[in-house]
Amino acid sequence: MTTEVKVPTLGESITEGTLAQWLKKAGDTVAVDEPIASLETDKVTVEVPAPVAGVIADTAVAEGDTVEVGAVIAHIDESGKAGAAATAGAQSTQTNPAGAGENPGPRDAPESPHVEPGADGGETSESDEIPTLSPAVRRAVLEHHLDPTKIKGTGKDGRLTKEDVLAAAQAKEQPSAPAQPEAKAPSAPAAQHAPAPRIAPSVSGERREERVKMSRLRQTVAKRLKEAQNTAAMLTTFNDVDMSAVIEARSKYKDLFEKKHGIRLGFMSFFVKAVALAARDVPSVNASIEGDEIVYRDYLDVSVAVSAPKGLVVPVIRNAQAMSFAEIEQTIAEFGKRAKEGTLTMEEMQGGTFTISNGGVFGSLLSTPIINPPQSAVLGMHRIEERPVVENGQIVARPMMYLALSYDHRLVDGREAVTFLVRVKEAIEDPTRILVDL
Repeated sequence: MTTEVKVPTLGESITEGTLAQWLKKAGDTVAVDEPIASLETDKVTVEVPAPVAGVIADTAVAEGDTVEVGAVIAHIDESGKAGAAATAGAQSTQTNPAGAGENPGPRDAPESPHVEPGADGGETSESDEIPTLSPAVRRAVLEHHLDPTKIKGTGKDGRLTKEDVLAAAQAKEQPSAPAQPEAKAPSAPAAQHAPAPRIAPSVSGERREERVKMSRLRQTVAKRLKEAQNTAAMLTTFNDVDMSAVIEARSKYKDLFEKKHGIRLGFMSFFVKAVALAARDVPSVNASIEGDEIVYRDYLDVSVAVSAPKGLVVPVIRNAQAMSFAEIEQTIAEFGKRAKEGTLTMEEMQGGTFTISNGGVFGSLLSTPIINPPQSAVLGMHRIEERPVVENGQIVARPMMYLALSYDHRLVDGREAVTFLVRVKEAIEDPTRILVDL
């Protein structure tokens, strides 16, 4: 009996996605609910589980294809027999285009010496051991006519990377240069012509281009950022903040904080609390424009930019104004962990009212962040560095950070934007203000 594998529901208002990678291939045995493919949507990556146990009989779409919710992408043979025999030849052709497999013809003979420099020393793998290749790696394998089963992968879980393939291709070319002098001519002429193979570096230095289809995440980011530029009247104002008080507070209480709450005390919780305090004084920064109306809020849902393997994502800390430092830090840590795993849901990344972006973790000194529509403002944090400042007529070194507030000038006036940024600065330079609600 054969069962269809269909694209699952991907979230509200999402009707399609991109098949990012096959985690299993035709002929592989799978268990119930075992992930067999990953789908990339506008914001998250979703795994497609096997509805039944059995053997994958065939795959109906290729990596990179766009698929709609409910579309059939594969079939699973519950008997566990038909898939292996019927698809062995297909696997050899599709995933091993270089010609390696169980039935090598005369054309396969030259392949072995070509890729031995990049091999791990083993014999030719069977077809069911052929590694899963990304589109970029597959193109490189085809371009250089290599056998992927003989290249040792250095990626996660031993997967092949494009660099592995290029290294194997370069190693394949290197033995060919000294091979010519083996047909030894008289020693003197041979010595005269020995430098000839040195022309080879010009080949390895040739310029190359690679075309890779934009991921759905990158397409969505590009669309929304351009939408923000086209819609909002964006302006950015700057200030700097002395981080001495926050650094001192962290150093004094970090051990007790971690012992009690099981999480480290970071800078972000101070800034979230400072933003919540400042937003009460300047509510327009936490508002948005809907049609010809302005929506003001008495709550703060902070979108926090988190780095994920395929780009930045912005999960939302709900009701941040009512959360403690520990709750904020725990929420951010959980978001960061799940962003790397690709398990954040669409609901967790929708509905923010204000965004905080910390480019400082990547070494950014200053930036002009772009608003995340329909929000009206975003706060940019940057790296901390010691700079000379004047205090009481004396030049002293202080750990300073530049702050940037980009805002929609249609809703937020310059006076309000500067006031908001000053309130944040005051709260960070004197954290007691946060505790006594000033």
